[in-house]
Amino acid sequence: MKILQRFPRETGREYALRTLRENIISLTLEPGSQVSENELAAAMGISRTPVREALIELAKINIVQVAPQKRSTIALVDYKLVEEARFLREILECAVVQLVCETADEQQLLALQKNVHMQKFCLENQHFGELFSLDEEFHAKLFQIANKNQLYTMMKSISIHFDRVRSMSLFTVKNLKMVQDHEQILQAISQKNSQQAMEYMKQHLARYKIDEHQLRERYPAYFA
Repeated sequence: MKILQRFPRETGREYALRTLRENIISLTLEPGSQVSENELAAAMGISRTPVREALIELAKINIVQVAPQKRSTIALVDYKLVEEARFLREILECAVVQLVCETADEQQLLALQKNVHMQKFCLENQHFGELFSLDEEFHAKLFQIANKNQLYTMMKSISIHFDRVRSMSLFTVKNLKMVQDHEQILQAISQKNSQQAMEYMKQHLARYKIDEHQLRERYPAYFA
C-alpha cells in the first residue's frame, strides 16, 4: 500500500480516509482484496480507531465491506454504482461548467491552461499517475472558479466508484483522450460557449462506457 504524507492539522480519521481512498482508486488495494485494521494502522503509523472510522465511512458508500472481528474487503467494481456516480457528476459538472463560462476571469483561465499543458507533458512522457492527479485537479478548479467547493467535496465522496474505473482505464486500456477532452472543454469556456462546454463535459464523463468490455475482459476478477 502507498503511504501518503500526513497533512498538518489533518486528523487521524481524515488521513486514513484519504490514504485508503487513493489506494482504492489507484487499484493498489485491488477489488476483492482484504485489509486488516491492525496492518493498516501500523503502516500509517496511527491507532486502529481512526482506521476503523475510515473503513466505516467507506462502507457507507459501498466501496468497502466491513465484517466485525474479520478483515474488511475492498468491494468489487459494480457498474450500477459507477453509473450512479457518473450521473451525479454529469448533473453537477455541466451546471458548474456553465457557471465557469459566465464568471471565469483571465487569471482563472490561465490556471486551467497551465493544468492542461502539464497534462499534455505527462501524456507525452507516459506519467500516468501524475496525469490522473492533474485530471482531478482540473475538475476541482472548475468547482473552485464556480465557488462550489462544498459540492465538489460531496461529489468526490460517491465518485470513488467512478474514479476507480477511470483510473483502471487510464492505466490498462490507455484511454488517453482525456487530455483532448479537457482542451475542448477549456476552449469552449474561453469562448464563453456554455452549451458546447456542457456537451464536451458529457462526452468526457461518458468515456468509461467505451472501455467496459476491455476492462472486464482483462480483469474479470475485479467485477461483481
